[in-house]
Amino acid sequence: MVSWRRRPGPGLARLWGLCCLVLGCWPSALGCPASCGCSSWRIWCTGSSPGIASFPVPQRIAEGDNVTEIYIANQPNLESINDNEVGFYVGLKNLTVVDSGLRFVSRHAFVKNVNLQYINLSRNKLSSLSKKPFRHLGLSDLILVDNPFKCSCEIMWIKKFQETKFYTETQDLYCIDENNKKTALLDMKVPNCDLPSANLSNYNITVVEGKSITLYCDTTGGPPPNVSWVVTNLVSNHESDTNKNPASLTIKNVSSMDSGLEISCVAENIVGEDQASAELTVFFAPNITFIESPTPDHHWCIPFTVKGNPKPTLQWFYEGAVLNESEYICTKIHVINQSEYHGCLQLDNPTHLNNGAYTLLAKNDYGEDEKRVDAHFMSVPGDGNGPILDPDVYEYETTPNDLGDATNNSNQITSTDVSNKENEDSITVYVVVGIAALVCTGLVITLIILKFGRHSKFGMKGPSSVISNDDDSASPLHHISNGSNTPSSSEGGPDAVIIGMTKIPVIENPQYFGITNSQLKPDTCGN
Repeated sequence: MVSWRRRPGPGLARLWGLCCLVLGCWPSALGCPASCGCSSWRIWCTGSSPGIASFPVPQRIAEGDNVTEIYIANQPNLESINDNEVGFYVGLKNLTVVDSGLRFVSRHAFVKNVNLQYINLSRNKLSSLSKKPFRHLGLSDLILVDNPFKCSCEIMWIKKFQETKFYTETQDLYCIDENNKKTALLDMKVPNCDLPSANLSNYNITVVEGKSITLYCDTTGGPPPNVSWVVTNLVSNHESDTNKNPASLTIKNVSSMDSGLEISCVAENIVGEDQASAELTVFFAPNITFIESPTPDHHWCIPFTVKGNPKPTLQWFYEGAVLNESEYICTKIHVINQSEYHGCLQLDNPTHLNNGAYTLLAKNDYGEDEKRVDAHFMSVPGDGNGPILDPDVYEYETTPNDLGDATNNSNQITSTDVSNKENEDSITVYVVVGIAALVCTGLVITLIILKFGRHSKFGMKGPSSVISNDDDSASPLHHISNGSNTPSSSEGGPDAVIIGMTKIPVIENPQYFGITNSQLKPDTCGN
């Protein structure tokens, strides 16, 4: 007999050793210095010996994507946060650098950290701090207590930031003035230090395509702010002058492609920034940029795309005559994008009568455009070139379309004559079908009556089923064997019933068959 023995697995000590080896390799894999610890989502650096002199960065970029929190404390040699150091941690939400030697934060330090919500830079060596590193962040907390700020215009934004936050009472921020006195930041007063403001000369910018327009931006603030124009995706030629106040922006030969574009003027100084924006509206004549032969869908559709501002009115022509729309033929606009309209001329079950040339005319106050397309829905019945289908009934009436009203009724196109003829044919068909249904129903009823009317009252066939006038006819059992020619019909007596080939005697019940002959005979009309 073979005995099985379990081989000894790794002991507890070996297992712990393996875990320690893996965990021990993690900090070095993530690029953590000796004074830091790392996990897949958090980095902490709290050891002051030997400490860190620069912000910890991962050896491989992908390893920093999942880090959401960095905690640094007691690092006197860490004096700056430079460009692209924090940017490796794109998922970072909480950053804490406290009780350290931090003196400088780069203006582009947090450009890539759009998820940052909490920053704590308390108890460092910050004497000044620019707003630019933080202006694009949606911070819920920015804690800056116990930093030796100097009272200057550069930290005025912190005062403004505090005044707009709900937690102002929890932070006691101070600055040191020119007399080396400690002053509460909320009481700090610095001459010629104000938030900038920007105002546009016109917030309703309208221009006709091909023309030029100049926009002005008046700014105030102390120190005087820098001005810039934000004209992202502007197609038209343009030039700006920001060395004067007000600053100007000139757009030349305005393109219709710029209609709906937002133009902004930004004023910024060390205290903060302000922005004024307006939408550019370009008026231009309609342009039919797309039209195509009809395609079958739920309905037949002649697709088209029209651009124009203001919104153009649309009119269709069939073979040169005004096509007045109805519930069977109408214009449908499916998508509107700024000044661009995507739609189709919808036709409900068109026939050969609808074949021909269709022309779309788009018109507004600045001009018009038209395009033609040939449509073939079905072949003429009987020409042998295509399927013959029964045409539906159409009666077109003058109704407004989705973008404009029909204006000319002199050449109205209808199919009333065809409709009247087809209505008469339809009524004739209905009458013939109804008469045929009635005749069939009558035949079925007649056959049923003939079939079931041949049976007697007792369901018996032959002469034996006829009740005689003898005195003993009150008993139907007496006549079951009448007329039968079986060999045993003479046996068993007159009061016997033949079942199969056997004659069985029957004894009458005097209570059941006690009806006299006189009671069965009907009354006569005379004596």
